[in-house]
Amino acid sequence: MKFFLDTANLEELKAGVRLGIIDGVTTNPSLIAKEGVPIEDQIRKICEIVDGDVSAEVVATAADEMLAEGRKLAKIHKNVVVKVPLTRDGIRACSIFSRRKSVIEIPQCL
Repeated sequence: MKFFLDTANLEELKAGVRLGIIDGVTTNPSLIAKEGVPIEDQIRKICEIVDGDVSAEVVATAADEMLAEGRKLAKIHKNVVVKVPLTRDGIRACSIFSRRKSVIEIPQCL
């Protein structure tokens, strides 16, 4: 079993890491926006705290834009896992990333 925190709050992450059971973090643009810090900066800070996968979700809705945004997010840190929406364009972007051996996470559709 793996434990992932669903937050972008650095203090919550530090407290979770102190427990010694956190395997990674899942974030989304709305969680990061609550912290009042640019996405790239907050993802970088999270990666400095957590030694594991850190999901970073694209906000783009078109496949080509998702690819560009995903590549930018993936460059932030080696632990970043790019999340794309489960839409036709998201599936297309995921397919292209997969063929290029990129790390992708597909979020659950609500």
